[in-house]
Amino acid sequence: MASCAKQTASEPPPTNEPEENPGRQPREEATAVINAGTVQQYIRGFGAASIRGWIADLTAAQRTTAFSPTSGIGLSVLRVRVSPNSADFAAEKPTIDAAKSFGATVVASAWTAPASMKTNNNTVGGKLKTTSYADYAAHLSNFCNTVGGVSAISPINEPNITVTYESMELTASEVASFVAAQGSNCGAPIMAPETFNMDKTYMDTYLSNATASSKTTYVCGHIYGKTPYVYSPGKEVWMTEHYTNTNDANNWTDALGVAKEIHDCMNAGYSMYVWWYLRRSYGFIDESGNITKRGYVAAQWARWVRPGYNKISCTANPTTGVYTTAYKSGSKIIVVAINQNAAITYQPFSISGATVAGFNRYRTTSASNLTSDSFTISGGAFGINLPAASVTTLVSY
Repeated sequence: MASCAKQTASEPPPTNEPEENPGRQPREEATAVINAGTVQQYIRGFGAASIRGWIADLTAAQRTTAFSPTSGIGLSVLRVRVSPNSADFAAEKPTIDAAKSFGATVVASAWTAPASMKTNNNTVGGKLKTTSYADYAAHLSNFCNTVGGVSAISPINEPNITVTYESMELTASEVASFVAAQGSNCGAPIMAPETFNMDKTYMDTYLSNATASSKTTYVCGHIYGKTPYVYSPGKEVWMTEHYTNTNDANNWTDALGVAKEIHDCMNAGYSMYVWWYLRRSYGFIDESGNITKRGYVAAQWARWVRPGYNKISCTANPTTGVYTTAYKSGSKIIVVAINQNAAITYQPFSISGATVAGFNRYRTTSASNLTSDSFTISGGAFGINLPAASVTTLVSY
């Protein structure tokens, strides 16, 4: 077990911490200041999508790998698809039940209404008939009742783009019209409008319908083509789908990019981060059911920043290449630090508003996954070496 005495930014890096490159002098940087008294957004969770109708369902072992916070990634959100065919609904239940057994939140998105309820009588494109509002709400409610335990439902995925797969093309006012009329009858709290590229104008227009806004519990969208930005609608903001690229999920440079994206979403005030396909060559689990580097990066948050934590004030970018966020639940403090630099970086921290005796530390690098040790601190100031190109999670005790 490595041990850190009280340190400040002016003190030399500790010499008793084993590092991946012990011959290189660690860089020393500005202090990351954490104030546990400044409480920010509620953290609903970190997750990914399992779209059973388009790819094979997760196996029982893969469900444990995905959602167990002790032996797996610890994902706390599962996103599923509402099929336009109600005969498909029951098949979603095994994965939903498994995710819930590990404490995960289940959210559901519909890409399209049944063809008969649409203006073009097709599951691709077209609009929802206004005369089908009640029938469509009943369809969504039937899904929720069949699978059980859905925490939020999105009536339409990415209504603001034209695609060649299951979809509906609706204006913000049209989505708002449906939610205003039937949002209370969809079987679960509404998350909407789930735009492509987190379109602020679209979301603002949607929320300007006071009745629709009152029936919308969570505001959600996807960050394709958009850097996460602060959006403050007076409701939790959820980022419910994104993937960075389809490269091999074990590419470490790309995995660090996923870490930075999660960091950016948290600093934008979002309460949820959801990757696209959970099991995929570019997902958190590969097609053989193994956790990928992207999955281990997600675990640096998901295993320990559990639903019910709040983000707290923390210097987001104390120096070039180092990114930090902090979270708390009761007296427990969690810190996640990314080092994108090619060199070991000595990072000082200071904590106010909480009393911490020490931390359990978990680190993922190109060569290691969630390796752990512990250290004590004295007072609110300490410093640690961040391995080159790494993600580190500190869990207080």
